[in-house]
Amino acid sequence: MALDLPAPAEAPWITVRAAPTCPRCFGTLRPPSAWSSAWRCGVHGAVLPFHTRRPSSEALEVIRKDAPVPFWLPWPLPAGWLVTGFGDAGDERTGTRAGVVACSGPSVTHGPADLVIVAEEPGMGLGAAFAGLDGPDPGPGFDAGPPNAKVETRGHPTALWWVEGRPDRAVYVGEAMGEWLWVIGWPAEAGCLVALTQLSLRDLRDHDQELDLPFGAFSPRLGEEP
Repeated sequence: MALDLPAPAEAPWITVRAAPTCPRCFGTLRPPSAWSSAWRCGVHGAVLPFHTRRPSSEALEVIRKDAPVPFWLPWPLPAGWLVTGFGDAGDERTGTRAGVVACSGPSVTHGPADLVIVAEEPGMGLGAAFAGLDGPDPGPGFDAGPPNAKVETRGHPTALWWVEGRPDRAVYVGEAMGEWLWVIGWPAEAGCLVALTQLSLRDLRDHDQELDLPFGAFSPRLGEEP
């Protein structure tokens, strides 16, 4: 007689991921098949899948292992802020081509605020999707004038330019370590945190640092909770 045994508990070192989505529109994907090795979006065709991960030490160890792109975190975090999720775009063939860190905390004006920081190779389109832009990159001429903000990346000053996205968010973009650097804040007033405070960004891939990260609830800005 078959026994009705309970399902085995999830191993504590396994990080659960939501179903992958398109990095350019967050739509559903068709997985690889016998006819194609690519993940496919109904709108954007063959893309690299975007995964989100709950904020935890285990997820941090997974994302930073052998990642060729940075995972930027403001450190020290602004007062009252928490790390609220991670994301990465890529597959087993390509490796990670875009890295995302989400943070949440009190706004500089009132109410809660969210930041999503994206490092990605040109053409990925993930930062633009978070920004609410149509194209995969910020577009020509975005850096024609003086920068609107500056951050430090690994101790080096990095210029950021404001890019007009959707009205409910603030969007800044620049370049660091040969990759696009996007800093997107909700609500739009959260842009004051970027423009008026010179954030210092640390690359979470660096192992010569002991960061006691405060984790919070999963950020709804990353989409469906895994």
